[in-house]
Order: sequence, then C-alpha cells, then structure tokens
Amino acid sequence: MLRFEDIIEKIQSYQPDCDTDLLRRAYIFSARAHQGVSRMSGEPYMVHPIEVAGILSDLKLDYVTVTAGLLHDTVEDSDATVEEIAEYFGDEVALIVDGLTKLAKIEFKTREEQQAENFRKMILAMSKDIRVIMIKLADRLHNMRTLQYLKPERQKAIAQETLDIYAPLANRLGLGRIKWDLEDLCLQYIDPEVYQDIVSKISKKREDREDYIQELIAIVNAHMDRHGLPGRVLGRPKHFYSIYQKMLKQGITVDEMYDLIALRIITDTTANCYAMLGMIHSLWLPVPGRFKDFIGVPKSNRYQSLHTTVIGPKGERVEFQIRTEEMHRVAESGIAAHWQYKEKGKVAQQDEKAFSWLRQLVEYQKEVTDSREFLDTLKIDLFTEVVYVFTPRGDVKELTMGSTPVDFAYSIHTDVGNQCVGAKVNGKMVPLKYQFKNGDEVEIITQAGHVPSRDWLKFVKTSKARTRIKHWLKQEEIKQSLELGREIFEKELKKHNINPLKLYKSPDMGKVLDAAGQPDADSLLREIGFGKISARQAITPLLPEEAPLAEMRDESLLKKVARKLAIKREKGVRIKGIDDIMIHFSKCCNPVPGDKIVGFVTRGKGVSIHASDCPNLYELEEDRERIIEVEWDVESVATYSAKITVFTVDKPGLLANVSTAIAAADSNISHADVTTSEDKRAVLNFVIEIKDTKHLERVMKKVGQVDGVVNVKRVTAG
Repeated sequence: MLRFEDIIEKIQSYQPDCDTDLLRRAYIFSARAHQGVSRMSGEPYMVHPIEVAGILSDLKLDYVTVTAGLLHDTVEDSDATVEEIAEYFGDEVALIVDGLTKLAKIEFKTREEQQAENFRKMILAMSKDIRVIMIKLADRLHNMRTLQYLKPERQKAIAQETLDIYAPLANRLGLGRIKWDLEDLCLQYIDPEVYQDIVSKISKKREDREDYIQELIAIVNAHMDRHGLPGRVLGRPKHFYSIYQKMLKQGITVDEMYDLIALRIITDTTANCYAMLGMIHSLWLPVPGRFKDFIGVPKSNRYQSLHTTVIGPKGERVEFQIRTEEMHRVAESGIAAHWQYKEKGKVAQQDEKAFSWLRQLVEYQKEVTDSREFLDTLKIDLFTEVVYVFTPRGDVKELTMGSTPVDFAYSIHTDVGNQCVGAKVNGKMVPLKYQFKNGDEVEIITQAGHVPSRDWLKFVKTSKARTRIKHWLKQEEIKQSLELGREIFEKELKKHNINPLKLYKSPDMGKVLDAAGQPDADSLLREIGFGKISARQAITPLLPEEAPLAEMRDESLLKKVARKLAIKREKGVRIKGIDDIMIHFSKCCNPVPGDKIVGFVTRGKGVSIHASDCPNLYELEEDRERIIEVEWDVESVATYSAKITVFTVDKPGLLANVSTAIAAADSNISHADVTTSEDKRAVLNFVIEIKDTKHLERVMKKVGQVDGVVNVKRVTAG
C-alpha cells in the first residue's frame, strides 16, 4: 500500500520547494474527516485519497494539486465545509475542492439527469482551474481499480460512463497513461469474457514476444551507434482495449492479430526523429499506408510522434513510434507536461489554442439549458478527430473530421453561418454537405436575409454549428408559437364576446395569468401555441360559473391530439393516462421490452415508440412537447423483432451452427443475410423474434459460444 511519505518524496523530486507542511496538514485533516469510514473493499477510506494523491504525483503535478487531491472528498463525505478548507489551506485549494464537490444536495428525476448536470458543473469548474479535472481523472482511475467490490450492474454502468466520458477526456488532455489504464479497466467489466481471452492469449505469447523485442532492440541500437544517432529504444506493450478495437474493426480473433509488437525510439531532436525514420526504413520494408507524421501535423491534444509499421525479422509486422524526450513527456502526461506552477490552474498561454475546445464547451453550456443535451455536446467534442482546412487568406482552421462548409461558416461567425448559401472548395462549387479533406481551401458564399435550415442538423459535425442552428430554430419556434397562440387565444375570446385588446389592458388579464401560472401575456400565448395550455382552459376565470366544464380538465393538448389519432392499441405498450392509441414501433432503433422507451406524437400516424437513447430523438427534441411518457405492458404476451450482427470466420457449416444456437435459445429467425470477404471473414445479419432484452441477451450469449464466432452485436439503427 502506498505510504504518505512516499508521496512527499515523489513531489520533492520534481518540486523541491514544495510546502510539505501544507501537505501533512491536508493528510491529517482528511484522515480525521474519514475516520471510522471504510470502502466497499473493507479498507479504511483514507486509502482512496492517498492513492489519488499518488496518481497526481506520478503525473508530477504541483503540491497544491496533490493537497486538493488529499482533500477532494472531505466536503462531500463529512461535516467539513469549503469555508473551512479555505481557512486552513487557502483559497486556491478551496476553489479546486469546491469544483470537485458533487451535487449531492440536489434531487434529480433520473440518474441520467444527475449525471448530465454533474458533468456540466465539472466543465465549468475545470474552466476556472484545469487541476479540477486532473484530480477527477485520478479519482476515477483509482475507483476503477477497485471496482470489483461493487455489484455487477453498478460495475458495468460505471465502466460505460468512464469509457464514454472520462477516457476520451483524458485523451483530449493528452493524458495517455491515464487513458490507456481507464480503457483497459473498462473493458474488463464491459466485456469480461473477451478481456480474459485477450489477457490469457497475450500472456502465453509473452516470453517469445519479449525475446523477439530484445532482438529488435539490439539491431536498432547497433545501427544507431553506427550512424551516430543518440537515443534509447523501448518495448511498448499494446494495451488490451486497442487490441479489442482492432478485433472488432477487422473482424478477427486475438490469435490472428499480426502487429502486437511495438517499439518506441526516443531521441534528442526533431531532425534526429526523421533520421531515425530513414534508418528504420533502410533496415526493413515499410508497410504502405501505415506511416503517419504527427510531428509535422500534431494531434489536437499536442501529441507528436512519427508512426511507421515495417516487416521486421521473420516476417513479423513491427510498429515504431519515434519522438523526442519532450514529445514523450507530452504524450505520457499531456497538459500536465506543460504545467507552470505560477499559472495557478490556468492553461499556459502557448497551450491555449490546443485546449480551445474547453473554452468553447464553456460557451455552449451557457446556451444549452438542457443538461442532457449539453452531455451529448460534450461527447461529440471529446471523440473528435480533426481535419485542417484553409481560408482564402491562408489561415488554418481546425475542424471536426467530417465537417462541412456549414461548420466552417459557423466557425467564422454565427451570422456567416446563418446566411451561408453555398461554398467553393479549391475554387469549385460544392454542396453544403460536402465533407472536407485535409488541405482544402474554403470560401463561403453568404446572402443577406438567408436563414438556417433544419436539414443542416442532419450533416453538421461541430458542436458550435449544431448549437447555433438549434438556437436559431428554437427562437423561430418560440416566435411562431407566440403568433399561433395569439391567434388561437383571440379566437376563443371572440367566441365568448370578449374584446382581446381591452382584455390585455384590463385587471382581468391578471386573473387569467394567475390561473394559468404564467408571468405575462407573451408566456401564456407561447404556452397555448405550444399546446401546453388550451385557450378554453385559459379563459375559465372570465366565464360564468354555469359554463360547461367538460373541456376544462387538466389535460394537455397533446393527449387530446393523441385521442383523435386513436385507432387501435398494439399489444406490448401503453401510454400513461391514455387508452386506445394507434402505436407503431420505430424502425430506426427497434426497441424491445426491457429497453427504456418514449413516445412521439406524429402528425397523422399516431404515436411512434423509440428507445430513449435513439439517435433520432436528438432531432425530435426540437419538438420536445410532442414527446410523451410510455411504458411496456408487462401483462401482454408478444414477440418483437430485434436485429443482431454476428462476426465470424468463414468456414463450412458455421451459418447452420449459428442458426441452431438461435433456435436453442427459443428464438425464431425472420430474416438472414450473409456477406463474406476475401480474408476468410463473414458477417451474418439476422432479424430474430424475442420477448424482451433478457431473452435477447440469452440468444446473443448462446451465439457467442459457437466455435468460430468472433463477436455478436445488437443493431439498434434501422
């Protein structure tokens, strides 16, 4: 177990003038705050903040960060307050600890809403002090290392959250070691069988592989001496998650992986990096298409290296990464490698461009009021690869891979984006959905008075473009709802011989607003236009008491619309508070019992049922008022169609074996097709009949056990 004195020694090795007294006081304060508390493992809780502090010191972060790491859970888990932290340890430490404190006192309707709001706060806190996220990542890494003590369902949920957000965030910040560790730990819980298979098979080959690596290192060292090139050569183990990704992408097994051998050459200068590359290519034949120059064009997180793959001795493929000592430090520790203690949590000026995405995220969160929508924006920004394009003046623009002229236009200015009508790329007119290639020169054509189109949301890639388009559409929708609401409201008034103009100026309008719970007339009219309040219901305070109340029930307009659409109720789903509704299951996500679902009131086609995580809901959220609550009818007995894809080796009898496995799991096949490739791989697509998600999992597990099957996936897209 890591000792506190070990942490002190580590920090003093890279920051000799650190305040050891502050660190010791933080250790004592944290130990008292967590006294008598144990973790799920049975260990004293204090083990956790010490391990977090150890990870931070491994990253060579300043003593203030490590102090905050020791204290990061004290406010949340004890009676300690942020004010006490400020009094005892200073405002700088208190600001970081406050940024790390979770929203424990706020109640949320769903776990997803809580998660989304926590990430919003985290982004805001890290914009004030980047050290907040460094500690958060260290905290998550140690929690992942001790995840085995939680229940399986919690293990998988936390691992998935980590893979979705924290690992990509570590990558964006250039924290390579943290990213690799997190991904490998996530795989262990998300797909434990595959993880164990990879680990066991890699372990069996380790001795032979290490002998081969030592042989390669000896050859490279000898040629470095001969050419007078300074440097060192290291064996670089490929982490399990990258192997897993390659297996999925290429549809192969671990046994068929051919480039598990990787070496890293670290030298003194950029010029010598290229000299090393020439030396390697003179020794062994390079594999076409496998060379990448991340020194000339660094990654967006400032990662720099030369990557090449060659055919080494005995015909083995070997990957080389060549970099300088400084590049190596940045690749391992990312933003931590640029640390300037005097900056007090700010990103150094020379690094601001590399981390401009963080500033943009902070701007977006001000505009996006829905936390779940902000979380979606965050995921988009974290997973991006980039493309570099030029303005007509030669300025370089870095955009998300797959970006279009509309994305480019919004990157210049919101007005340019809104008024974009066309674009020239390399001097030729292109469609607005054209996807840029590296080096494209782009000229945007605008037209005054032009407005954004909802269709743009189908192809834009950047968060900025998506946010600006949705903001414009929302404002336009509000304007239209106001006009429609006014028309409906005033028609209803005239039915009862009430003059609208006089009402707006009279005290009676106050009664109407109070009864409707609205602050002003515009708000009331918008709600009527949106269909949230009926005009009849709104004017109830103005009508005689004997007026019929049949239409004044507390019922939304959408439910009335749904009643008018009523034709039949399909077995398996019920709408809360409504019976006899025409229902159909959307083909874009194919929901089955066990999936979380929502309903969308369509125009003339009843209610379409979507999985709550259906990608198409992202666009439907523009009409959020049409989304209604639905639930599975557990009393009904019905079967549902589900799509699965099976990746296999191509050998005789495999289709029959997979079909038998599906039948053995009590499922029928309603459709099947098979595609094969020249490299002896096959992809089997099935539409099967199942009862619920548990039944589907049982079928997939059975299929996964068939000899020759590499992977089985559920397909949720149409």
